[in-house]
Amino acid sequence: MVKRMLAALLTAVLASSPPPAEGPIDLPAFATAAPVKTVTFDSPRFHLVASERAEQPARALAPELEQLRDEVAQLIGRDWKGSTEVRVALGREEYEAMALPGSRPPGWAVALAWPDANVVLVDARTIATSEGKTTLRHELVHIALGRLGKGWPRWFQEGVAQMVTHERQFRTEHYSTMAIAIATNRLYPFEALREGFPERPQDVEVAYAQSSEFVTFLFARHGPEQFGELIDLMGQGVIFEQAFARAFHTSLDLEEHAFVEHVAMRYPWWPVLFMSGSLLWTIASVLMVAAFIRRRRAVAAHRENQKRLEQLEDTAVVLLGTLPWAVNDDGGPVVDPIPGFPWRITSVRTGS
Repeated sequence: MVKRMLAALLTAVLASSPPPAEGPIDLPAFATAAPVKTVTFDSPRFHLVASERAEQPARALAPELEQLRDEVAQLIGRDWKGSTEVRVALGREEYEAMALPGSRPPGWAVALAWPDANVVLVDARTIATSEGKTTLRHELVHIALGRLGKGWPRWFQEGVAQMVTHERQFRTEHYSTMAIAIATNRLYPFEALREGFPERPQDVEVAYAQSSEFVTFLFARHGPEQFGELIDLMGQGVIFEQAFARAFHTSLDLEEHAFVEHVAMRYPWWPVLFMSGSLLWTIASVLMVAAFIRRRRAVAAHRENQKRLEQLEDTAVVLLGTLPWAVNDDGGPVVDPIPGFPWRITSVRTGS
């Protein structure tokens, strides 16, 4: 009963947040906005296409793109071939107009990647912020994996992207999402996250969190060399489960089982109690109600005990009154109880 109540309380504070920027929603019937006038220029490993209004921030972005690509290549142990096209728009209208034909950017996305086309789309208004740089690095990871291999599970792509960007590291939201999912038995089997993520925001959050944790767990256990071998095998056309077994010398099922045991110890539920004010108020209310009920029961038990004692006293008086020559300590006869409470007989003397 207590466990069910705890699960209900923990579930109540699971934050509902929009999913991180991922990829475009394919809608072939979508008609793009009017064409945007653009300028183009190149850096060593990028081809930049910027709207006229976004030319200045795009030129400032070019050297940073090279640095971000170096960071991604260093962390995954591989760089991808060719020049990646980066489209830089300014404002939502230009952003949607510069998306690939047949794709509608989600309203929450500020950067998108099309790995098959080797194209990234960004909004110049956001890339100047630290959050924008993180999102751009995230999309470059998708480009890297897509160019280096095919058939990556969705959970692996998102997990690697978040490991490289440290998007969730040290965030209380990440901790609470994992702790609540574990306490309420809501972690997904990774096979269920192979082709895509669930639709509800709170479920998407769990999927992203556990994907991030699992890839970080695998990287810590097997290291960059085995990860590089996995990428090479995927580039050779080996299916993911076979490449995983050959690179890590174990099966995906065994690693998933070890991961579930690992996170159960890593994310206990009790710190969540101190991360949510709403939960604390809920628990306080429950405790107040429980204390009130307990107090009522204690008062009822005390009154019942008093009643029982009074009945015993009356019975004792009657019994003692039938004894011949029964007197109290002061030599008087046993009659009604002595006034006051509790009444008790210290001794009884019988005459001869």
